[in-house]
Amino acid sequence: MDESLELLVKTEMPYGKHKGTLLADLPGNYLSWFAREGFPAGQLGRLLALMHELDHNGLRDLLQPLRRR
Repeated sequence: MDESLELLVKTEMPYGKHKGTLLADLPGNYLSWFAREGFPAGQLGRLLALMHELDHNGLRDLLQPLRRR
């Protein structure tokens, strides 16, 4: 799990409206859209689903220490 959290602050969205934005910085409404429409397959989808859970539960602050590394 810790590795996945680190990837959220290091991985950029590879396509779409928010291409180039760190996954950890994607807006909640964009993450909710994926939750409704379906997350992409593979690692990107798993990371987006994790970020959606963090955002939905108000846990984005958990990523702050990882940003400082």
